Amino acid sequence: MAFSADDHRYMALALQLAERGLYTTAPNPRVGCVLVRDGRLVGQGWHQRAGEPHAEVHALRDAGERARGATAYVTLEPCCHHGRTPPCSQALIEAGVAKVIAAMPDPHSRVAGKGLARLREAGIEVQVGLLESQARALNPGFIKRMETGLPWVRNKLAMSVDGRTAMASGESQWITGPAARQDVQGLRARSSAILTGVGTVLADDPAMTVRLEGIERQPLRVIVDSHLRTPLTAKILQQPDETLIMTGSDDDEARQKLQQAGATVVKLARDEQGVDLEAVLRELADREVNEVLLESGAVLSGSMLQAGLIDALVIYMAPVLMGDSARGLFHLPGLQHMKDKLTLHIDDMRAVGNDWRISATIDRTGQ
Repeated sequence: MAFSADDHRYMALALQLAERGLYTTAPNPRVGCVLVRDGRLVGQGWHQRAGEPHAEVHALRDAGERARGATAYVTLEPCCHHGRTPPCSQALIEAGVAKVIAAMPDPHSRVAGKGLARLREAGIEVQVGLLESQARALNPGFIKRMETGLPWVRNKLAMSVDGRTAMASGESQWITGPAARQDVQGLRARSSAILTGVGTVLADDPAMTVRLEGIERQPLRVIVDSHLRTPLTAKILQQPDETLIMTGSDDDEARQKLQQAGATVVKLARDEQGVDLEAVLRELADREVNEVLLESGAVLSGSMLQAGLIDALVIYMAPVLMGDSARGLFHLPGLQHMKDKLTLHIDDMRAVGNDWRISATIDRTGQ
């Protein structure tokens, strides 16, 4: 299917608009829409917050009567069901749009091609697949949750040049500089949940909050705590928003005390290592969590990596050396031979202040 240079230009604009909802649309996807008639931009919009009008509706309102006969460029298939807002496919039909170009189909089972089919049935020309990889990259969590029932997990790590993430004592603040720590705030802000282990809570007593100006929504904070060792005075429990503690413990007294301290304690299945980590992620997906930011120590990060539950890594590398006795990035027992190694695909590498940020995905092909 051939797309023109103008098609690419207008879809790129729609993607830029969609990105404006990076921190605000969860649990919905980030979507942008552009309306063009006779070679002129007549309307544009993006989905701003869950429960509010979708991108197509904002673009149609912006265009008014100029939408009739226009081409709509939308980064995700228009919905066809009544949720908290009316179906966008019907809004496009009623506005008299002549053509719709969608970057990708909607993976949601209630849509999944039905919105495009409704447009075609109404006589609207439909094309799909323009800049699809860019559209998928904008919504990795929503897409994965719809397709697999699991959220997208991004593991944030900070390390020295010699691959160490904490001193032998457990001390880890601060390996990286202020620019890198500020950059992490953006990762937190785009995430639906921040996941950590009780070891990190005990060692660092983090608040796990977003500290960016203008950010209204705090991610859900989640602690994996097999034996309910989270201190009642932990900073993570002192925040106004909900904190979940995922456990396999049957200690009702400890559970009640933590709940009185403000936590929500969720009992999950156990495995040989403690809490079933896939069950943790399925519980989060059931709570409409799209993107999880894993900020934890070597043990939990290593367990999730070996279980195949981490999708991407963001590693901040500081120009420091921490020595042989310092702790490594992951606890990965059982890797004895080169054939056992885990392979990464480096997607991006750039300087952040005096540190380097390495963005990578896990190579599932074993190459």
